[in-house]
Amino acid sequence: MLGSGDLTTNLSRQPEPSPSESTTPRVLTILSYVLEKLVARNDRLVDGMSSGLAWVGKSLNVFHGVRAPNISLVKYLERLYKYTSCSPSCFVFGYVYIDRLTHKHPDSLVISLNIHRLLVTSIMVASKVLDDVHYNNAFYARVGGLSNAELNRLEVELLFLLDFGLMVSSRVFESYCLHLEKEMMLNGATQRIERLIISNAADDVTEISVEDTQSSSPPQVMD
Repeated sequence: MLGSGDLTTNLSRQPEPSPSESTTPRVLTILSYVLEKLVARNDRLVDGMSSGLAWVGKSLNVFHGVRAPNISLVKYLERLYKYTSCSPSCFVFGYVYIDRLTHKHPDSLVISLNIHRLLVTSIMVASKVLDDVHYNNAFYARVGGLSNAELNRLEVELLFLLDFGLMVSSRVFESYCLHLEKEMMLNGATQRIERLIISNAADDVTEISVEDTQSSSPPQVMD
């Protein structure tokens, strides 16, 4: 597994898209706020235990880095969106998958050591479920600062940890959007999540192939 320093270094070597290339969806701000609160709470919980990570479940260990990457969650989400052009709803789906992980494996915590890898993996899988055109694993790996082999491995782990439960109904999707919006309202901000793509196709079970190559040829963004 790449160390956090490798992830941060890989990201720093890649050119940044200009602000004019895309308008940042509101879901990125909302999701980063909610996840930062969750991660900060769990990090404090781990730090407060004398045994540290020793008592935390092992289910998410494959997603752990040695140290937390330096890039913030909002910048990381913005990066994923700018480079991959996945639909905004993919970020809600990714959040659903991470939330399902915490319910299926309650002894494992989403913390600063694993949140970045969880995000890039879950959003990549979500793009395969939702988007007609999407980049392949190799491209997402370069954008996320990982090796292709590691992201392939993380995808397999995610699918098995979820028992391949990738279906998100329109009703569930809407409930998660409302939950995220409510969290922002509690912080004194009123923002609505874009509901651009959530079709009946999302109500069907979708099979995912690790070596999926249904994508256009990605531009070279890493050395």
